[in-house]
Amino acid sequence: MKPYVLFFEQINRSSLPLVGGKGANLGEMTQAGFPVPGGFCVTTLAYQDFVATSPAMEPFFAELSTIDAADLNQVRKVGQGLREHLQQVAIPEEITAEILKAWEKAGTANYYAVRSSATAEDLPSASFAGQQDTYLNIKGREELLTHVRKCWASLFTDRAIAYRAKNGFDHREVYLSIVIQQMVIPEVAGIMFTADPVNGNRTVVSIDAGFGLGEALVSGLVTADLYKVKNQAILSKKIARKKLAIYAVPEGGTVTKELLADEQEQQVLTDSQIIELAGLGKKIENHYGQPQDIEFCFAQNEFFIVQSRPITTLYPLPDMPEQPVRVMLSFGHAQMMTDAMKPLGLSVLKNIFSPRIIKDAGGRIFLDLSDILHHKLARMIVPKFLSNADEAMSRAIDTVIKRSEFLKGDQAESAVTVSTVGKMLMPVMKKVWTIIRNGDPKLGREYVDNFVRQHIAQTREALSGVRGAERIEAVKKQLDSIFAKLILNIIPYVLASLIANALLKKICIRKFGDQTEVDQLNKSLPGNVTSEMGLVLGDLADKVRDLPAVQEYLKTAGDQGFYGGLDEVPGGRQFKAGFAAFIAQYGMRCPGEIDITTPRWYETPTRLTSAILSHIQSLKPGEHRERFARGEREAAAAARRILQAAEGRLKSKMVSRLIAVYRNLGGLREHHKFLLIVVMGECKQAILAEARNLVDTGVLKQAEDSYYLTLDELYQLLQSNDAKPVHEIIAERKAQYQRYQDLKPPRVMTSEGEMVVVPPRRDHVPAGALLGSPVSAGVAEGIARVILRPEAAVLHAGEILVAPHTDPGWTPLFQSAIAIVTEVGGLMTHGAVVAREYGIPAVVGVDDATTLIQDGARVRVDGTQGLIEFLRDANE
Repeated sequence: MKPYVLFFEQINRSSLPLVGGKGANLGEMTQAGFPVPGGFCVTTLAYQDFVATSPAMEPFFAELSTIDAADLNQVRKVGQGLREHLQQVAIPEEITAEILKAWEKAGTANYYAVRSSATAEDLPSASFAGQQDTYLNIKGREELLTHVRKCWASLFTDRAIAYRAKNGFDHREVYLSIVIQQMVIPEVAGIMFTADPVNGNRTVVSIDAGFGLGEALVSGLVTADLYKVKNQAILSKKIARKKLAIYAVPEGGTVTKELLADEQEQQVLTDSQIIELAGLGKKIENHYGQPQDIEFCFAQNEFFIVQSRPITTLYPLPDMPEQPVRVMLSFGHAQMMTDAMKPLGLSVLKNIFSPRIIKDAGGRIFLDLSDILHHKLARMIVPKFLSNADEAMSRAIDTVIKRSEFLKGDQAESAVTVSTVGKMLMPVMKKVWTIIRNGDPKLGREYVDNFVRQHIAQTREALSGVRGAERIEAVKKQLDSIFAKLILNIIPYVLASLIANALLKKICIRKFGDQTEVDQLNKSLPGNVTSEMGLVLGDLADKVRDLPAVQEYLKTAGDQGFYGGLDEVPGGRQFKAGFAAFIAQYGMRCPGEIDITTPRWYETPTRLTSAILSHIQSLKPGEHRERFARGEREAAAAARRILQAAEGRLKSKMVSRLIAVYRNLGGLREHHKFLLIVVMGECKQAILAEARNLVDTGVLKQAEDSYYLTLDELYQLLQSNDAKPVHEIIAERKAQYQRYQDLKPPRVMTSEGEMVVVPPRRDHVPAGALLGSPVSAGVAEGIARVILRPEAAVLHAGEILVAPHTDPGWTPLFQSAIAIVTEVGGLMTHGAVVAREYGIPAVVGVDDATTLIQDGARVRVDGTQGLIEFLRDANE
């Protein structure tokens, strides 16, 4: 006989296929000894046999399989038809008999909560919370059976259908169990999160509590008291004004009542009860091994747990202990690429940088600078340095490192790290000082250019003569060594230019009252590889102006056969030669280029076509070159004005020296990234060559599957050639990667899981305006063009680029924009540097800019004050 009914005592977490997520959790907690009100589950087998009695279900399922989650009218129509049908289907007699037998055993005089428990519910990866219905205070035979049928029908509520369709669950494969649980008539009920659901801190328990049944809280009828507890101590209490409460009534059902005046602002739980409840929550969390979302109630001086499910919205933690508290910053935010990375991309970055400071979580890289930040001097310098990369990150780091719990960290180990860093930086700083005082800046630029060329040649040679596992070993060696070489051979020249720039700012502020002249000095710096790339792309676009057939081809061309198709178009071969030369020089670049698995321009040439077409539409022939030349003239004029303001021969000589250092070396600040990306590109080609060999031998299904393995795993795979376990690993990681893509990574995170956010000061900000970091002076008004991905974007004349972030892969669009707004960034990030060189206003670090600014809205961007003001909505 099929088990149509199981009591909680017969259930544990392995029972999920029979009783769904909610039922499995209640059974698990019952067996673990937690205070769970008794009850039983009507199993999924009963649901399947109930549905099988209706021939009409198959057409319904067929319609559900093609439903569009975004088409609410379609969802509503199908859902209503299904629910009405199921409430008319008779429950088979054998199922009815089993339910009533269990009900009689549990107690016919009791009141029950009848809740749905789907097999795709309360899961670690998808909670499905609130998708089906719950019925409270149910009493009596007929009422029980009626609400069992209603629960089955609620598997097809509009919200449940849409949720399953959106998350890729097959409607046929999701089954419903029903939890029938004895009602506790509570004085207090609520919800407890064993990790702070807002900032993610795993050590903070957050409790919402209100009088009566918890439905008032869940339905949003009342604002609950909010208590926060950490380490068995109350951190904060927010006592809400509670006008209403929902209570059970003796005849069954519930009633909403208005609370008496003295109850409305009364603390719902006493301090000792809050501590007790938080302790119970942590015990449940420890049992499950992950943070929990717990429904509780309090009756007759005792707490009861009526539900516990995983919290699925928390950002994952790196693999490290919570204590002592450590602080990590997002490498992606610093590098203008916050998307999730595949395992190979993460593995490559771990090989480049020290494993001591590199951590990964949620498919992103985080830098753990805690050891260094325990040093007083570092705590003074690092936040200021970070403000050049991302103001919001700087504010958050500055807040954490002043906390007592951070300062209690292991100082002894930190001292060793600071000493090691000091020894590494000493020769760098000596070189910087030599460059500033008496080195020839022009020779310095030549040295860096030569170093870049030689290192690229050495990398190609090192990777060309090896095969198999040995080639992966050679890749690792190239990646392992490059960071130190960048520090010693390029960074001193970049630092020298930054120091010269900072000193010139001080001089200009003292002489002129502001830094406008230094802003002019920033324009059209010679030798910037990224700016030069933009100019060359502009030249390429100018070649296409007089080739209408090529323009039409570019609008529809695909990556496959891109070059061959040009041969068939009038003027195509002429363009093809110029495009191929551009790709030979810059083809290893792309948006999100710090992830080695991201398609490069040489792999997907059509990602450049929209930028070429935008250039033609928004700029006149040669205008990009004229802008650059004008920038050079304006910089030279600013240099003369600064020199004229210098007093005395010695002062003039010093200022002249600083200007020479900055103008000659300032353009090198993209070289280290350029070299890194070229080396990564060479390594990628070597990896894919071996991956294609693994495809040929049947170990991998496609070369891109190698992206879901680490370098060490690829090395082992090439040695063993064993395909058996690798396909399962790859499938699991592909699914995990998709989940990670939906996460929004924090800029700064602690080892306790707290996502640290410190809002900017809004002093003197106009009403309705957005505030960010001013990184390129000037004011521009125009149409906002919100662009999430640059490859298909087209900017027209007079438009403002609004983007989540920018890296060198976005540079082709910068020629067309009259201003830049990004969600991420700082003074020295790519978008800011290029905007200053182009002389266009830019504001970065504007939280949620791509959602708060409508595509097509008219806005004013003030790059001097860091403001974005709305002038007209998109639909006006």
